[in-house]
Amino acid sequence: MSAEAFRVLAKRAARRYPKSDRFARHFAYFKLAGDPAFRHLLESGLLAGRERLLDLGCGQGMLEALLAAVREDAAAWPSGWPPPPDPRSVRGIELDPRAAGRARSAADERTTIDRDDIRTAAFGEADAIVILDVLHYIEPAAQDAVLERAAAALARGGVLLLRVADEKPTLRFRVTIAIDRLSLRLRGGRPGRYHCRPLEDWKRRLAQVGFRIEARPMSAGTPFANVLLVGHLA
Repeated sequence: MSAEAFRVLAKRAARRYPKSDRFARHFAYFKLAGDPAFRHLLESGLLAGRERLLDLGCGQGMLEALLAAVREDAAAWPSGWPPPPDPRSVRGIELDPRAAGRARSAADERTTIDRDDIRTAAFGEADAIVILDVLHYIEPAAQDAVLERAAAALARGGVLLLRVADEKPTLRFRVTIAIDRLSLRLRGGRPGRYHCRPLEDWKRRLAQVGFRIEARPMSAGTPFANVLLVGHLA
């Protein structure tokens, strides 16, 4: 899928939000089109064949809208890519009521959005668990508990897709946090203390929980210090 074709897909996903909510539409389009993680989740095949998808801290449901847009026009899927993700059930968990409402407004019939706290919500069972740019909002002990429960919730052969910022004394990391704070404010949030970790600490903790980890840089075309950690249970 060319960059232009993916932008068309991102635009179709953004149009799933109500016309009256211009902010949600614009934010979804620019995030989907400009953030390499979303395209990577599709073109890598990481979500292909996953029947039950759990999105922790789903925000306004942009991944859910993107998957729905893929199903709307399956004929446009690139022939050279792995099969498109086609989960029979998608569940997002989001604490912020406004974001959860937006996620529901863009969801299709396969998607459920629960307004809940990932620190305490029941995860059920899933074949893929996605956590994009979320864990730094909660304290380290809670991060560890979420990862442990995610491991317990994954079915045999399941995958954890965790994106984090690699905490280092670099300009890229400082920019990542500054833009995250700005984005949160634009969405009506109030940034508090962030709890980031160096990449090696994330990898070590995931190994302790039982994951085999592959780290994939996920900042192409951006000034950020993001890494996608792909975890399979050892």
